Amino acid sequence: MELYGVFTNVIPLLLLLKICFIETIRASRAEYVTCGTILKLMNTELKLRLHSHDIKYGSGSGQQSVTAVEITDDHNSHWAVRSISGETCKRGAPIKCNTNIRLQHVATKKNLHSHYFTSPLSGNQEVSCYGDDNGEGDSGDNWTVVCNNDYWRRDSPVKFRHVDTSAFLAGSGRTFGRPINGQGEIVGVSSQYGPYSDWLAKEGLFVHPSDNMLPHHAAIHTEL
Repeated sequence: MELYGVFTNVIPLLLLLKICFIETIRASRAEYVTCGTILKLMNTELKLRLHSHDIKYGSGSGQQSVTAVEITDDHNSHWAVRSISGETCKRGAPIKCNTNIRLQHVATKKNLHSHYFTSPLSGNQEVSCYGDDNGEGDSGDNWTVVCNNDYWRRDSPVKFRHVDTSAFLAGSGRTFGRPINGQGEIVGVSSQYGPYSDWLAKEGLFVHPSDNMLPHHAAIHTEL
């Protein structure tokens, strides 16, 4: 009887481990960024990840600052892909190029934001985080995913164009001193051909799409 009890406990655990292993293998072939995905965004030229934290700018808007960091395992570099306010996107649906989205900072629940304030180091357009505890802000939180494919692919750089001001999300190449010593300045620039304006999807949780959401050539998978 004791041996039977051991087997009845172990078999479900082995099945769970097998399922997790299969999903991990399938995840390595993930192609698209989807609605509900939580990810890190790396600037392809600077090799820095988009970052925020509960530290406010000392000038400009005084809102929560947005920077870029080299470290890969900082939880303050996670962003959730969401629909813009008043619209919905189905969880797991691949994001089409030229779609308007919000990027919500996971740790503070505020949205990536821009406006006509001046950035503190380079004098470009300021980028901040804005919104309440439910992630609700205003139209300054909306960004268009600009890419050359039909969908936002994980293996291809994209640009983010601010809907209200038409500025492109970019690094300036400058770094802050205290209290965020060494972190890179993030700004809005007027031209998509300017330096430091390409972003690549990196580490994250890529939400599982369903069959009817995908292009005919896509696989179904998740990644953590």
